[in-house]
Amino acid sequence: MKQIIQNMRSGKMSIEDVPPPTVGKGEVLVATKASLISAGTERMIMDFAQKSLAGKAKDRPDLVKKVLDKVQRDGLAATAQSVFARLDEPMPLGYSAAGEVLAVGADLSDIYQVGDKVAIAGAGFANHAEINAVPKNLVAKMPEGLSFEDASYATLTSIAMHGVRNADVKLGDNVLIMGLGLVGQLATQLVSASGGRAFAVEFDESRSVLAKEHGAEETFNLADGDPSSGINAFTNGNGFDSIIICAATESNEPLQNAINWARDRAKIILVGKVGTEIPYGDFMKKELQFLISRSYGPGRYDSNYEEKGQKYPIGYVRWTERDNLQEAVRLMAEGKLNVKALTTHTFDVEKAEEAYETSLAGGTALGVVLTYPSRNEVRQTTKIDLQPTEIISGQVGLAAIGAGGFTRAVLLPALQKIKGVSLTGIVSKGGTSSGSTGKKFGFGYASSNTDDVFRDEKTNAVMITTRHNTHADLVQQALSADKHVFVEKPLALSYDELEAVKKSHKGSGKVLMVGFNRRFSMLTQQVIRAFKDVSKPRQVLIRVNAGELPADNWQNDSEGGGRILGEVCHFIDLALYLTQAKPTDVITITGQGQDIYNITIRFDNGSTASIVYTSEGDTSFSKERIEVFGGGMVAVIDNFMTVSLTKNGQTKTTKAPGLPLIGGQDKGHKAELEAFVKAVTGQGDTPIKPEELFLSTRVTLAAYESIQENKGIKL
Repeated sequence: MKQIIQNMRSGKMSIEDVPPPTVGKGEVLVATKASLISAGTERMIMDFAQKSLAGKAKDRPDLVKKVLDKVQRDGLAATAQSVFARLDEPMPLGYSAAGEVLAVGADLSDIYQVGDKVAIAGAGFANHAEINAVPKNLVAKMPEGLSFEDASYATLTSIAMHGVRNADVKLGDNVLIMGLGLVGQLATQLVSASGGRAFAVEFDESRSVLAKEHGAEETFNLADGDPSSGINAFTNGNGFDSIIICAATESNEPLQNAINWARDRAKIILVGKVGTEIPYGDFMKKELQFLISRSYGPGRYDSNYEEKGQKYPIGYVRWTERDNLQEAVRLMAEGKLNVKALTTHTFDVEKAEEAYETSLAGGTALGVVLTYPSRNEVRQTTKIDLQPTEIISGQVGLAAIGAGGFTRAVLLPALQKIKGVSLTGIVSKGGTSSGSTGKKFGFGYASSNTDDVFRDEKTNAVMITTRHNTHADLVQQALSADKHVFVEKPLALSYDELEAVKKSHKGSGKVLMVGFNRRFSMLTQQVIRAFKDVSKPRQVLIRVNAGELPADNWQNDSEGGGRILGEVCHFIDLALYLTQAKPTDVITITGQGQDIYNITIRFDNGSTASIVYTSEGDTSFSKERIEVFGGGMVAVIDNFMTVSLTKNGQTKTTKAPGLPLIGGQDKGHKAELEAFVKAVTGQGDTPIKPEELFLSTRVTLAAYESIQENKGIKL
């Protein structure tokens, strides 16, 4: 399918051929018929993308601090790799569209049917793309008689509507709208529909005329000077009851003007983006209220609402973003909102570059709508070919399921350096990531359906890097399809999943490997060699300065399983590997905070391991420190950048390979993949014995169980 993509690194906007998304639970699959270019929002994205690295840094000092912290913690090379991978991540443009339902996800068949006409919303969901997969709370059914072109305005209408709701417009209220772009025009009509008296100001005379024709009682062209006399006449000298700022400028002038033109105790609502330096005295003297409107309403930026379909109690939240979306199409269908008058240009999606040039050039352009092929003409295959792939005898035909940031930044660059690997196909649910990643790394095809990989005869090995709750099931499917499997941690999120994986692997004859990469670091291997002849018990101390995750991060919920199952498993496996002994019991003590864990493991030979995992530290400080004691020796790995071995009063320190004098960081990713490839081609042993993989996972599950049961768990 065709999709409009913005490259954040090069600044280039392009029309790409990518696999269409697949429908998931709680989603509908929509064949897009029309989408609206939001000149304001999309211009900001494109302007940012086209800036140099220095320009991007100047615009986002918050991200610069994170980058500098990472440089201090992980080194320059690892940071640069991560930053450039993030910038290379494709950004879909668009967030306001309409179309026909192609497929309905599980649990929505009583709400939507194939063929339903719907308006859709949301950045990353209602894209400028031929097909979109959209969660239910970002979908509204279109009334009969409403065109797709008009319905494509529903999201922008919701933005204007939420601003008007925040202004609490009542019958007869005098309301000022500042800025008459699309949102300003829509806000003007909605104020009039709400019984308010709209006065609009703008620098473009043609837009003022349009607003006067569709809702504004009065307008004023700011290019003509000071509108104060007109405002005094309109408001009987009282000033406006509420002011809705829809302008876009870095200047503080719109806000200052709003203060001057507001009545005592008026409301000022910011819907656009202007300077927000608030003069305290002016605000205080009039006791003004200032509110920045939250896009298209309650639910916006809440992943539980937007992505997972959570409902808000109507008694507490009357108008959610979905309600606003539904109300927008109703007002259009009933003729109470005229969006057709706002459309100045219509382009076929194939001419998107011309459409953007027109939209962003300004002039007479206002509403620029993209149209798409009819539903029957949309190619619905889940797979697109990228380049011919030939598997030479003895090579690994490897397909990737998952195309996230870690895969692009770490695993695929490492795979490219390994001989004997042919990259057959790559899959991501949305299709956008697999398309761009497949092209960048030279995969044979890209897809949005895992079945394309499992049926592929050229593929004999699969790398799984999807969200944690999918790992166990995908591993079983891959093994059943007679594929070797490399799966990122964790292997499983429950005992039942673990047993199911063990059952699938038994007798399969296939290599199964979990991405416990820290075992394979040259620094870890140096410690293992140093302690090779030490028969006495070892004590292992592992400290992880992990940093906080945003509260709504997917790793915190059912998709991630939490940080013990999702990340601490790395360090439990490392502890088992370093002690070279059999664990007998585990106990986890939690501290106060988001993720504070102290895990102690005892072993049958008297060894112990303690893992302190905290989210409360400074993230510029070293993330990981591993200490091993035993046989009169001490080994210390500092953030996988150096390893120090102390014996007989002497210490020898080795740096990880990297930049001259500076060194780098070696967490073992390339070495683990090399070991996996050798095992698959029969040139090496299984990198980690299956029983060790299963044991590490079992101990991790027990560490989590210890919290639930509030006691130690026997193994």
